[in-house]
Amino acid sequence: MDMAYKEYRVDKTKIGFIKFIFEAHEGVAVATTLDAKTGHIRLAIAPDRIETAMLVVEDLKKDFMFDEI
Repeated sequence: MDMAYKEYRVDKTKIGFIKFIFEAHEGVAVATTLDAKTGHIRLAIAPDRIETAMLVVEDLKKDFMFDEI
């Protein structure tokens, strides 16, 4: 299965929380830390779940920095 990849700069203190949220939304996306010091993460998103993943991202943006790179 081909995955869609999006990279973000997030609040580095929230990386574990973000991973937990996407694990809880099983099958939507997998969050990988690229650089913990700068809060650089990548989401590997299932192609048929992109809309759901973006809804989760938009919701998280309400609470803390979650900027697409």
